[in-house]
Amino acid sequence: IILVSSSHNDRDQSLFISTDEGATFQKQPIAFFVETLLFHPKEEDKVLAYTKEGKIYVSIDLGKKWNLLQERVSKDHFFWAVAGVDGDLDLVHMEIQDPSGGYRYITCQIQNCSDKTMTVPFAGSTDRDSLTVQDDYIFLQTTSGNRTKYYVSYRRNGFVQMKLPKYALPKDLQIISTDENQVFVAVQEWYQTDTYNLYQSDPQGVYYSILLENVRSTKQPEENVLIDILEVRGVKGVFLANQKIEGKVTTLITYNKGRDWDFLNPPDIDMNGKPTNCKPPDCYLHLHLRWADNPYVSGTVHTKDTAPGLIMGAGNLGSQLVEYKEEMYITSDCGNTWRQVFEEEHHILYLDHGGVIVAIKDTSIPLKILKFSIDEGQTWSTHNFTSTSVFVDGLLSEPGDETLVMTVFGHISYRSDWELVKVDFRPSFPRECTDEDYESWELTNLQGDRCIMGQQRSFRKRKISSWCIKGKSFTSALTSKVCECVDTDFLCDYGFERSAPLKSESSKCFADFWFNPEAPPEDCVLGQAYTSSTGYRKVVSNVCEGGLDLQQNLAHHMCPLIAPKGLQISIREESLAVRPGEDITFIVRQEQGDVLSTKYQVDLGDGFKAIYVNLTMTGEPIRHRYENPGIYRVSVKAENVAGHDEAVVFVQVNSPLQALNLEVVPVIGRNQEVNLTAIILPKNPNLTVFYWWIGNNLQPLLTLESFLVTKFAETGDVRVTVQVSCGSSMLQDSKVVHVFDHFHVLPLKFTKHLDMYNPDIPEWREDIGRVVTRLLAKETSIPEETLMTVVKPGLPTAADLHVLLPANQPKKKRSITSDKRIAAIKQALNAHNISFFLRGGYWVLVTLADSGADSQRIGGGSGYWAIVVLFVICLVAIGAFILYKFKRQ
Repeated sequence: IILVSSSHNDRDQSLFISTDEGATFQKQPIAFFVETLLFHPKEEDKVLAYTKEGKIYVSIDLGKKWNLLQERVSKDHFFWAVAGVDGDLDLVHMEIQDPSGGYRYITCQIQNCSDKTMTVPFAGSTDRDSLTVQDDYIFLQTTSGNRTKYYVSYRRNGFVQMKLPKYALPKDLQIISTDENQVFVAVQEWYQTDTYNLYQSDPQGVYYSILLENVRSTKQPEENVLIDILEVRGVKGVFLANQKIEGKVTTLITYNKGRDWDFLNPPDIDMNGKPTNCKPPDCYLHLHLRWADNPYVSGTVHTKDTAPGLIMGAGNLGSQLVEYKEEMYITSDCGNTWRQVFEEEHHILYLDHGGVIVAIKDTSIPLKILKFSIDEGQTWSTHNFTSTSVFVDGLLSEPGDETLVMTVFGHISYRSDWELVKVDFRPSFPRECTDEDYESWELTNLQGDRCIMGQQRSFRKRKISSWCIKGKSFTSALTSKVCECVDTDFLCDYGFERSAPLKSESSKCFADFWFNPEAPPEDCVLGQAYTSSTGYRKVVSNVCEGGLDLQQNLAHHMCPLIAPKGLQISIREESLAVRPGEDITFIVRQEQGDVLSTKYQVDLGDGFKAIYVNLTMTGEPIRHRYENPGIYRVSVKAENVAGHDEAVVFVQVNSPLQALNLEVVPVIGRNQEVNLTAIILPKNPNLTVFYWWIGNNLQPLLTLESFLVTKFAETGDVRVTVQVSCGSSMLQDSKVVHVFDHFHVLPLKFTKHLDMYNPDIPEWREDIGRVVTRLLAKETSIPEETLMTVVKPGLPTAADLHVLLPANQPKKKRSITSDKRIAAIKQALNAHNISFFLRGGYWVLVTLADSGADSQRIGGGSGYWAIVVLFVICLVAIGAFILYKFKRQ
């Protein structure tokens, strides 16, 4: 026994270890914080400890000494070896995160788990939290794009893709059961939201046939999903499921592992002896099957391996399950007949192989009375288990199915500590049972058939009149007799479906439209034989012999040479953009076709070409490195005598973006065409995408060129933003453009010394522009905010001076003011009064580019000239009309 201390300080956590069944405990300090302990299934001294940092520690002496086993392990996705399947019981299966961020499935021994000694059974990365190791099977999944593929390994053989119906297109898959050499899975298909479809596999877990559609599901915290299906313990092949169709939830039962489903027969009378008036097909019994959130409460439906046929659960009578109704019902013949025992839900516990049923009301008020029954719930007695009422949280029994000792645990108040009350029923029974105290009962389904899963089974149970203890030596199974096979012993094979899956009578299996029963299987190897399906296969674990054989007269064929089909080439890192010199790994897969006689011609686009044999069968990756930027066409051609297939992928090799600058004239005239230019480093032609946002528009404009020509229809300040995407890197720059109706532009030039020190970068041009603006404003007494000097890129160095018009003056006065300012600026420039000092002892003189030219007026005249043009058009039209009249006269 190991108890974990609950400490708020991670450094102070300790383990309390007992080797004498809890009689004494020894405190053992540890240097890590335990989240989960996983004990070895066969050797009790070996245990794994999982920490919140994702590390796994291992101990081989029941927690006294710990060694780090592995890091970056996914929570709840590490498993001990399975006895009888794994060759080494010291093996641990783990899902780990690799340095690149992906996830892998690895195995290693607890004695040595280094990078050199661990094994990678599955080539390629897997989805996070997808590894499951259960009995003979290992499951994992991979997602590429929007498609998820599910893989299974049977008895540690190679992984094979699980074959669901072609157009199931699963959004999620949950493992329900893996016992008896078969897999039950619940699949949420593309059209489902809160329901799943139930599928059953062949013994290898590869091919799946549908059993039941629209099983209700419930989303739990931490993204856990609960499927409303329950395997009835004690009788193999019996399941309960809640089906949801058009919002109505109904409970179904199967006796042959999902081949046939039926509604639960309602009782004729209630617990008070009054008629229920519940008559099929309008009314049935429905049960709540959801698993309990409390780990110490066995759930709302109670079954036990050593109490076959005994089922107790909460539900209601009616046309559908009602969430708030939790009447308690019981059956002792495995669902054939039911009785109501309570009007409200109770905590239930089976003692002495179900010989004693204990029930405590599930309520929010404190209790001190429990009820118990020794006659399969037909009568109930009460017992005061405590003198002080307690809030009951759950029930526990001592180890062993034969025990008659139980514990009620709860709280006296909401603030009190745990309260444990032991109840011993042994003194109530005077003796142990003898053979005369038992009687037999035969298992039948709801149609009265005795041959279920290919055999007649009888069980023994204690007589109602006997008051005795079954004890440790009790066995419930009595006899079994093999039956001849009938049609109900067969279900539809992969690719086939029944026309009426809920009917108990036989129904024929039909091939789905996408499935060709005569076609060879995808893994058919030249020279080997295969059999085409008749549409039926025997239910796994069904032991019938002789009689009807729906698999007889199978046609045997030799595998032909199949042309390759479904060839795929992918990148292990799932990124089609890499940097020069970066390693890239290609994975080639083939869905169908022969692989032994197929040659694979690989062209990596940079001159590397090679021919491979057995490339897709071995799963060997192709590793490569591109040294130069560019777009490379990577192709793989698979070819044999029967045909060929080809797969192509384009790989972008580019250096990451280092710098981005948005070049834009800061002052623009309304409706004036303007060029927005993005300058990037390094330049990656044909590999870069530009996203442009103008103002508050959320929808960007996309270009493959580094510029955008546009206009601004409104005056004011407009923010222009550009994002540049190249491979996996992205940069952004943003500038504000001032849009005006009227302003003047004066071209400027500088003395040639400035060109020697022009680095042609944005910051330098902005600084030169600010200097010129400041000097002109100071020389002419013009407000600095109405002047803006924009230095142009390139050589020779040149600039444009933008003279803005005062906005708060009448139009006529603004024109006069503007003319005066232009004259003052020209005078200052022509008089050589604008200059600034440059390194090297040079003075840079700023002058007009053309001293005789007038300033360029932007805007202002558009509305006036439009009126003039319109007036002229009107005059021409009137003149034409008068001339026309004159000619007619």
